[in-house]
Amino acid sequence: MERHTDLFALTRERMRTRHLALRTEQAYLQWLQRYLEFHKGAHPRDLGAPEVEEFLTHLAVHRKVSAATQSQALQALLFLYRHVLEIELPWLDNVTRAARPKRLPVVLSRPEVAALLTQLSGTPWLVASLLYGSGLRLTEGLRLRVKDLALERGELIVREAKGGKDRVTMLPAALETQVRAHLARLRAWYEEERRAQRPGVSLPRALGRKFPDAAIRWGWQYLFPAATLCRDPYSGQLVRHHLHEKVIQRAVQAAVYKSGLTQPASCHTLRHCFATHLLEDGYDIRTVQELLGHSDLKTTMIYTHVMAKGAKGVRSPLDRNGAPPAR
Repeated sequence: MERHTDLFALTRERMRTRHLALRTEQAYLQWLQRYLEFHKGAHPRDLGAPEVEEFLTHLAVHRKVSAATQSQALQALLFLYRHVLEIELPWLDNVTRAARPKRLPVVLSRPEVAALLTQLSGTPWLVASLLYGSGLRLTEGLRLRVKDLALERGELIVREAKGGKDRVTMLPAALETQVRAHLARLRAWYEEERRAQRPGVSLPRALGRKFPDAAIRWGWQYLFPAATLCRDPYSGQLVRHHLHEKVIQRAVQAAVYKSGLTQPASCHTLRHCFATHLLEDGYDIRTVQELLGHSDLKTTMIYTHVMAKGAKGVRSPLDRNGAPPAR
């Protein structure tokens, strides 16, 4: 919307001042645009709580969005009014809330995980193996840099994960040889990049101004760099980002199909498998919570409902008495 260009620019500036993630910035701006379109281009200053309630109710009732999507739209509008327009909205009591279904995560058995990984090779195999072996989210795995590996201690340091928190998880001993070989190939590629004087990698926030040569230092290189350069959304300069998520997602989806799995598995399923299989092995749930980076233990508790012990660990009476022969 051209006549609201200044509003979009100011909103983007306020978000960057507060160091919101780029994806959050993009999502909030998208919700702002949809909010303006819903109200026929009226300026948000001329709208208030009733119009916000009307928009959020429309999302739930007519667009059938999930509770998480409606909540994201609400947070975007609250940010707009509080931090950009500096207007405090009254409590929104009349919003029809989207239903929040209680679903269990998809968890594969150990043979199924092995069958899936067998269908992968190269970088997708290594990334997927880290998702399962270290309990990483896909973005966490792709954002890994060389400096985040502690091979001697068998650890991975996950930087600025969900909620802006760092955490430490394990680097599976079974992957050490493959990771070292990958690092050797990456080092040779890195040396060639430096000889060709190509641009360095993207850096978090203002680090590039504080340490101008960090982008070309070995430690800051992505473990899984993209094949091509792109424009940094903040500086506009050419940089090398990490591998795109869709490269791994498509490879995993193809592997799910080839391995004949019936469950709708994805990259995130491997993280679910990591947690569930650790609990099945008898590890303390608090330890699993720390490895996953969950703030609330209740989030980790959901994996106790999908452990391979039957429904709530109860033995069926048919198993105790024996099934009668079929007639």
